Amino acid sequence: MAVLTVQVVGRAGKEPVLTAAAAGGDTFPLIDGREWLEVNNASASAVTVTIKSKMKCDQGFDHDLVISVPASKKRSISGFLPISRFRNATGNIEITYSAVASVTVGAFRADGV
Repeated sequence: MAVLTVQVVGRAGKEPVLTAAAAGGDTFPLIDGREWLEVNNASASAVTVTIKSKMKCDQGFDHDLVISVPASKKRSISGFLPISRFRNATGNIEITYSAVASVTVGAFRADGV
């Protein structure tokens, strides 16, 4: 798994930098839940992005967060991810992809200032 560098976005905005999705998946630090993932799927088929759950949700089920990114579309995958549910033992969130050809990703964090 590759570690994505979290890009801090302040009030002035930021030019996002996306990198190729790693075949084995990616991780990034989940600090306070204000982080999110941007996925750009430039391929001709939909790609499934899975964020690995580490414990049960507030409804009592342990299930991963699964998002479909349609062909030639972009998705922002929500900030405010519950830390206790998605952060692994090393403090990171784990992401996998059903395919990585023509898929780029970036990790972002809202600056609370």
